[in-house]
Amino acid sequence: MHAKPKLSRMPCRRWWIVFALALLPLVAEADDGQPTPDTLTWTVPFGVGGGTDVWARFMSHWMARSLPSHPAIVIDNVPGGGSITGTNLFYTRAQPNGEEMLVTSASTQFPAMLEDPRVRFDYAKWTPIIAAPTGGVVYVQPRFGKETGEILDNLREEPTKFAMQTPTGLEMPVMLAFDMLGLAVEPVFGMRSRGEGRLAFERGEAGVDFQTTSAYFSSVTPLVESGQAVPLFSLGVMNEEGVIVRDPAFPDLPTFSELYLAQPGASRDDVAYEVFHKFFASGYALQKLLLVPKQVDAKLLARYRDGAKALMTNEDFLAAARQQVGPYEPVVGEVAARQLASAMELSDARRQWVVDWLKDRYGVRVVTR
Repeated sequence: MHAKPKLSRMPCRRWWIVFALALLPLVAEADDGQPTPDTLTWTVPFGVGGGTDVWARFMSHWMARSLPSHPAIVIDNVPGGGSITGTNLFYTRAQPNGEEMLVTSASTQFPAMLEDPRVRFDYAKWTPIIAAPTGGVVYVQPRFGKETGEILDNLREEPTKFAMQTPTGLEMPVMLAFDMLGLAVEPVFGMRSRGEGRLAFERGEAGVDFQTTSAYFSSVTPLVESGQAVPLFSLGVMNEEGVIVRDPAFPDLPTFSELYLAQPGASRDDVAYEVFHKFFASGYALQKLLLVPKQVDAKLLARYRDGAKALMTNEDFLAAARQQVGPYEPVVGEVAARQLASAMELSDARRQWVVDWLKDRYGVRVVTR
């Protein structure tokens, strides 16, 4: 009689080991979340060749190189309504699949903060990947003097013009700064670009002008060096604590904040300063933004943000960025998200203050929802 064979437990254990090992790639793949799309479409709600379009094309080149899968990035220009048209379309049509992104600028942020009735989008429904700060400088005709105090005194006494695009555009915080310093500067609206404003200054039609850093370096520095313009103050930059400090591109220039807060009785708690700070934050500290819908897969979003963070240690990118926008470090990920949420949070009372200020001071009627 043959003995009944005994079943070995070893094969069973081996089976479970093999089964578990077979599952590991599936688990790892699941943990990686949604794969990076082969093609990304960036909606740019401005025309080709403008500042935001140039920045988007610059960043798309570097982001494609920084992401591990090196996706193709397509720029889709949808201009109209000062960026509102294309942004509205993105808000209603973009799917949260990680394939579609939006590039915005101060011209997009300001109407949202003021609740322009044309705005159909909500920044709270988007999350930023990367933001690019910029700075800017106010400069004057040499007839107003050479020293800060002398220039301010003369600008308070002698009315002069400032050529602007729109009362609620990028120059609005600058116009507010003039008013807060008590300067007799009157805006002339209707310029098609800041470049046109500079030309008005060069022709002597405007006594003061303002340019962002890149335009200042390329077009205004020669005027300063030849004695045709005198820099007055910079707008400064915002540190991680949200305080405006001196601009590293212009370390010897006082900021508007320094000049304002040096006035008797002035405080950071003043309503006017709080309003200035909000629009400075959204228009300059976070001037260019790359955004995705908030429902994008969390691990895919992390991959995009990691790609942006990797650029912060890429010397080639940093050198190219300095040439493009100045010596400003981009803001990435959660830091950008916190700063954006704070900047866009304008109370009803502060919004009404802006509306009343524009109407009472300049006769500009702003319609809000």
